[in-house]
Amino acid sequence: MNRRLQVANLIGVLVLVALCVVQWNRNRRVNLEAIRLEALRRSQEQVVADQTRNIQGLTGDLAQFKERLGTAREDHSESMKQISALRGERDELSVDTSQLKESLAAWTDAVVARDERLKEANDRIFELGGRLDDSIQKFNGLATNYNAVVARLNALGMASESTVAKP
Repeated sequence: MNRRLQVANLIGVLVLVALCVVQWNRNRRVNLEAIRLEALRRSQEQVVADQTRNIQGLTGDLAQFKERLGTAREDHSESMKQISALRGERDELSVDTSQLKESLAAWTDAVVARDERLKEANDRIFELGGRLDDSIQKFNGLATNYNAVVARLNALGMASESTVAKP
C-alpha cells in the first residue's frame, strides 16, 4: 500500500504540478494582459490629456473667433449703413448735378442771348454814333451858315446903320 500511496502521491504531485503549470500559464497571460492594458490605459490617458489641452486651446480659439466674428458683423453693419448713407448722398448729388447741368445749359443760353443783345446794342450804338456824327456835321454846317448869315446881316446892318446914322 505504501507503493500505491507513493504512486498516488506521485500522480497527485504530477497533477498538482500540471495544475500549477496551467495556473502559472493562466496567471502569466492574465498578468501580461494587465500590463498591456495598463500601457494602453497610460497611452489613452496621454491621448485624453492631449485632446483635453487641444480642446481647451480650440475653445479659446473659438471664443476669439466668435469675438472677432461679432466685431466683423458690427463693422459690416456699420459699413452697410455708411454705404447706404453714401448711396443716398450720391443720389442727391446726382440729382443736384443734373439740376446744375440744366442750370448751366440755361445760363449758357442766357449768356449767348445776352451776347447777341450786346452785339445788337453795340451795332445800334455804332449806327446811332454815325447818325450823331452826321447830325453834328449838319449842325456845324448850319452853325457855319448861321454865322455867315449873321456876319452878312451884321455887315449889312452896320452898313445900314451907318447910312441911317449919316443923314
